[in-house]
Amino acid sequence: MQIQLHTDRHIKSDERLAEFARDILQSKLNRFADNLTRIEVHLSDENGQQKHDGHDKRCTIEARFDGLDPLAITEHAATVGQAITGAAEKMQRKLSSVTGKLRDKHVKAANLEFTEPDEVN
Repeated sequence: MQIQLHTDRHIKSDERLAEFARDILQSKLNRFADNLTRIEVHLSDENGQQKHDGHDKRCTIEARFDGLDPLAITEHAATVGQAITGAAEKMQRKLSSVTGKLRDKHVKAANLEFTEPDEVN
């Protein structure tokens, strides 16, 4: 699972931030690692340097799941760390939902294949 971190010009991108994001994503999304090819994290400060109030830090996570269109979520928070953590938790729930639906669809298809046709008299 490859993790890419992108920041806007208002958020300082350094190794500490990258390691924090990697650790959070790996802990939250580790069980999906075999099916994820890439995760892109986009961090931005919507108010820039002008304001420091509210939930102006945005984290968008895009996950590339084998055989599916990319999945994306967005989280707004007061700090970059909170935004990353919240976004990782949202992505974890979304991937759980998607894999559950795929599993249900696969089980349903498998059950249809193994049903025997009615005997004709």
